[in-house]
Amino acid sequence: MRKGIGVSPGVVVGIAHRVESVLGSIEQHRLDHPGQVPSELERFDRAVIDSAADLETQIQKVAQELGDSEANIFKGHLQIVNDPSLVSKVHDLIENQQMTALSALQSVMQTYAAQFARIEQDYFRERMSDVRDVILRIGSHLTRKPFLHVNGTGESRNGDESVILVAHEILPSQAMSLGDLPIAGIVTEVGGSTSHAAILARSRGIPAVSGVEGVMTEVESGDLMIVDGRDGMVILRPDQEATSAYRKVQREFFNIKDRLVANRDQPALSADGTRVELLANINNLADAQASQKVGASGVGLFRTEYLFLTHPDVPGEEEQYEYYRQIILNSPGQSVTIRTLDLGGDKTVPYLGRRSEPNPFMGWRSTRIFFENSKLFVTQIRAILRASRHGHVSLLFPMITTLEELLYLNKLVKETRNNLRREGVPFGEDVKTGVMVEVPAAAICIDAILRETDFISIGSNDLIQYLVAADRDNPKVAHLCESLNPAIFRVLQMILAACQRTGTPVTLCGEMAGQPRSVLVLFGMGLRRFSMSPAFIPTIKALLASVSTAQAERYAHHVLQLNTNDEIRSYLTARLHEVSSTLEMFDTV
Repeated sequence: MRKGIGVSPGVVVGIAHRVESVLGSIEQHRLDHPGQVPSELERFDRAVIDSAADLETQIQKVAQELGDSEANIFKGHLQIVNDPSLVSKVHDLIENQQMTALSALQSVMQTYAAQFARIEQDYFRERMSDVRDVILRIGSHLTRKPFLHVNGTGESRNGDESVILVAHEILPSQAMSLGDLPIAGIVTEVGGSTSHAAILARSRGIPAVSGVEGVMTEVESGDLMIVDGRDGMVILRPDQEATSAYRKVQREFFNIKDRLVANRDQPALSADGTRVELLANINNLADAQASQKVGASGVGLFRTEYLFLTHPDVPGEEEQYEYYRQIILNSPGQSVTIRTLDLGGDKTVPYLGRRSEPNPFMGWRSTRIFFENSKLFVTQIRAILRASRHGHVSLLFPMITTLEELLYLNKLVKETRNNLRREGVPFGEDVKTGVMVEVPAAAICIDAILRETDFISIGSNDLIQYLVAADRDNPKVAHLCESLNPAIFRVLQMILAACQRTGTPVTLCGEMAGQPRSVLVLFGMGLRRFSMSPAFIPTIKALLASVSTAQAERYAHHVLQLNTNDEIRSYLTARLHEVSSTLEMFDTV
């Protein structure tokens, strides 16, 4: 039994599938006989040629879209691919030790890693990440697999067993590449409730636990395991009694989920008839289509960076336009709030270069990138404005810290509109612009922000981690990124009160919007627009139908008098049980 952080509620019993590097395990494999050496050398050389061709294409496109300086990272990778020393080392291991090309490539990477680790200067040590990228690229051509893949399943005890993904960490680009797999649960060694593994799990309505240290050394693909996303419990190789008990809970969980989906065509109303908008957070086209199926009234947050993270290089204006157009056409009511690029932190792309930052979450990220790469921003704005003709589109700026930043972005959008008119390019004229409030400075200066924006969207995920000064993906401190925190509710009350005074539309689009206990308080504070993972919409609709406005207002008033996380958690757990004991299963402890 292993304890972690419950990040997506529910219970699943299934078979573990380890997520491995494309290079596989550290075990070395050798050729069956020396006669295979020439063909193995040829296979490796072909992978090098294909990798170089990839990089040359990326250099050309990135230089065209962003400029020569941004293409330098790929030029550096191309130099590594063409390095005679790298090729010679791999050839030597294949010829003299009869290693397979993949094992030889891995052995060379380990040698380089040991050499770089001994270098004192940070700059040169960090170049190992470039070497690793190149070696993984060559390896992906050798195996014809993406940089990460799901390892073999082993012998399943039941051909119908659910798949539980087990990984050290799931990065944003990896999360998207795993999106089509039949995953029923996720367990990771690092990450918290707002990590990308957690967001992926909640978007698909599957149980997940993060922060389970050492699980990758203890589990093999094919092992039976239990994941309880409510209280963060993982059981490896359970006995028959535990397996039977948890299978019963799993059946109950999915039976309730199936019943809740039946409310998709019903309006979102409280018990006394107060209307609420339940919107969807989406990453891609599949999420947009899923939001239709669960009865969302629109898309409250479309995270555009996932298009960039899964793209081999920077997507151009036409490609972005077509992608946004498809998202709009497939969203409920063709209503979409599109967030501009939120890269940086743990979401990096090579064409923006690598920067050594002590704390990347508080560094050069999100909207801050645009001040050095305005061309990237303008290209995206042009594509969004053009696509907005196909629906009801709003434009959302993330990570706004100062009023000056907002004024600068508003000016760029105005100039982009004028340029499109001058060029005779059709676009939507009625696109509203909004600010994502997730930096405490913006929350404190909310009155000034409101004078320069059409709407507000509260990004509670980042707002929480910045307020409590804790990295949400660091298992040592992720417990501090707790939404049931008195400081969080007091700041949210301040933002909501300011929006109510000015009549500014406000949505909360962080993970709090899908947490039943948090929703009881937020609704009581006057919030009427919630945006969440599509899978949670039926749950929150059922919850609101079970509580009156007056009830929720009493809950909110009481919570704002409490001083500790534990007091708030205990109080709201009791209230949720009173309102709907059935829905307790859909909130994490």
